[in-house]
Amino acid sequence: MENVTKEYFSAAKRFLPNCQVTDVRPYGEGHINKTLLVTTPDKRYIMQKMNTDIFPDSKGLMSNIVYVTNSLKQQGVETLEVVYTDDGQPFLQADDGNYRMYKFIENTVTFQTVTDKQVFFNSGKAFGRFQNYLAKFDASVLVEVIPHFHDTPKRMSDFVAAVNADKFGLAKTCQKEIDFVMSRIDTVGKIVDGLADGSIPLRVTHNDTKLNNILMDATTHEARAVIDLDTIMPGSMLYDFGDSIRFGASTAAEDEQNLDKVHFDIGSFEAYAKGFVGEVKDSITDKEAELLPYSAYLMTLECGSRFLADYLSGSTYFATKYPTHNLVRARTQFALVAEHEQNFDKMSAIVAKILGK
Repeated sequence: MENVTKEYFSAAKRFLPNCQVTDVRPYGEGHINKTLLVTTPDKRYIMQKMNTDIFPDSKGLMSNIVYVTNSLKQQGVETLEVVYTDDGQPFLQADDGNYRMYKFIENTVTFQTVTDKQVFFNSGKAFGRFQNYLAKFDASVLVEVIPHFHDTPKRMSDFVAAVNADKFGLAKTCQKEIDFVMSRIDTVGKIVDGLADGSIPLRVTHNDTKLNNILMDATTHEARAVIDLDTIMPGSMLYDFGDSIRFGASTAAEDEQNLDKVHFDIGSFEAYAKGFVGEVKDSITDKEAELLPYSAYLMTLECGSRFLADYLSGSTYFATKYPTHNLVRARTQFALVAEHEQNFDKMSAIVAKILGK
């Protein structure tokens, strides 16, 4: 096991000045922040050394988390509970970096992959409930910790720039995929335009709706708390729904090389939609409901275009295991997009049925 430095113990004491810290050790599978389990005689806590390379605005990020968790707590919802420093701050600025602490939520587990449709339904229910509890929250008070995160028109501008630059002469190896994106560029503005003209409400968005960001009860496997709130920002609920479908309703891994194995699973879409829409049906607008199928298409097209742009630019953003890894990833996303297009009517019928229309 990795050595835990005295700096970690010192940081923990700043959050728990009146407690005896008996143990600090690495914990969990997160890749962004350094996560540590802090033990005292009475309770356990999660302390994280924050990654300021990816999230330089620690103050804005923690302000977002405090706003949202306070709102959830006031409604009696189980959520992350921020532990403040000995001088009343939600994070610690230490000599070796920034730290934060949460109370440990006992008797919970996380799932790394969608094992069956019931688990995916529970995931949809959890993120739908998260949206519902925050439906009246003023999202405009939140800081945009990663500007233009789901600004798809901007992502497409970046893609076109990467194609035009063709820095490594790779465009000739993927002209079919480039053409696939180029022919759909005019379709990507609906959500950004709707947010701009007010026809789509500005809401709190989680922006990392992976299954392992839900703590499930260790006994019942019912969802208890949504975690990893670092990417909470103002945006559209359609981003969260669409991205969940992008990865959760695919029959294959994101980097499957055999495209015959890559399909959009309409049954998984239905399971997630039943969970998510079932929770938000009292707060979702007609426009949002209409665009739920489109959001799956949009988030998948956006992700594929980002993989392809990175491939053309020398694969500097997404970690890769071989030279064409990002091209393979792009191809899986585009295979899904093509099947989304074929299933728009079926997806819309499923949403209408759930909403009782």
